[in-house]
Amino acid sequence: MKLKCVIIDDEPIARKVLQEFIVDIDFLELVGEAENPLKALSLVNSNEIDIIFLDINMPKINGIDFLKNFKTQAAVIMTTAYADYAVEAYGLDVLDYLVKPIAFQRFLKACTKAKETLAAKKTVTSVPQKSNDHFFIKCDNQIEKIFYDDLLYAEAMLNYVMLYTNTRKMMVYITIKSLEEQLPATIFLKVHKSFIVNINKVKSIEGSTLDIGNAKITISQNLKDKVISEIVKGKMIKR
Repeated sequence: MKLKCVIIDDEPIARKVLQEFIVDIDFLELVGEAENPLKALSLVNSNEIDIIFLDINMPKINGIDFLKNFKTQAAVIMTTAYADYAVEAYGLDVLDYLVKPIAFQRFLKACTKAKETLAAKKTVTSVPQKSNDHFFIKCDNQIEKIFYDDLLYAEAMLNYVMLYTNTRKMMVYITIKSLEEQLPATIFLKVHKSFIVNINKVKSIEGSTLDIGNAKITISQNLKDKVISEIVKGKMIKR
């Protein structure tokens, strides 16, 4: 099955280069292109897009602002002439960051990473209704069962996530954003751009720090009120 792709770039020559690259990769299918993100909205919303190749410096709205304001389930690969935005882009869960001029081998590597990441997403499955107490994850070429009650927290590491239990840690090829979307929000809470915690496992809160397992996890300042409220909600003994 081919991965459906969209190119968003205001430069015709840049779009043509990406078109030619995509044609040469057998697991990709180009379903459309646009010269800016606003023109791409209907295209992205009307198709099940797997990968977006996104430029940064474009008219009306740039690629970074597009990611900040419009959510997408697709894997985003930045294709830009500007190297300075890499840190900010990765903070927005961009899968890869390619600086023009882009070599075909580098493009292929990014697309292969996207293919593997999208495949890994399908291995994280929550069990509905009465059996909703665990999920499965692919780790070290094995599909492993993890009970929600055993998972203490998850830590983002670029395009990987490290899962921590009381007895072990597991590296999984998935983004923190994708994991957050698939874990039950009644149990797991994102407290920082790099951390998701099991709120039932928090032992104490001191200032902006959570004590969980053997770790001290810092709460993002903009999330502090929400995080503390969710953790103690309905359980705080009052005077």
